[in-house]
Amino acid sequence: MSTQSTELLSSTTQAAYDAYSHLGIDEKLALLYLIYEAMGDQITPAAPTAADPNLAPVLLGDFYSIAPEHQLAAMRQIAGGEDSDYSRAYGSLTPNNQLLVWFAWAQAMGDTVIDMPNDYQATQAISNLLEQIEQLDFQDQISVLRAIAEKMGYSQVQSIPTQAETGKTASL
Repeated sequence: MSTQSTELLSSTTQAAYDAYSHLGIDEKLALLYLIYEAMGDQITPAAPTAADPNLAPVLLGDFYSIAPEHQLAAMRQIAGGEDSDYSRAYGSLTPNNQLLVWFAWAQAMGDTVIDMPNDYQATQAISNLLEQIEQLDFQDQISVLRAIAEKMGYSQVQSIPTQAETGKTASL
């Protein structure tokens, strides 16, 4: 997974994203869970009117009926960008809908979505990053979550290189 810089992130949010990028798959999932545990009352899907749960029936419907170990496997596939049905479904969504998926799963954790083990102990890296994200203002928190969500899933669609990457300006 790339720690590629994005022009949309400030240096503070880029640093948080870079730290996230260096975590293992299960650590990434644990961090997402802990973010929603710590800040769940404040975090809502970004741009709720721009997100549409009907666009993600596999992830916001079928997903809830599979066995917990299969849910965890699907989450790992998505977080790792593996080529799987769930990862492809996730990768085809807009960033707002990707955030909506994680928000919905976080709300259902322990009920219809697999929960964290009761005896789970976060690593120091996770604890430090969670603290770093908690100290960001709300918009920066959403920016970090969006950057995290966008880098997950599998898609064969390639992004168009930016002007900064190519050094060329658009021509008519």
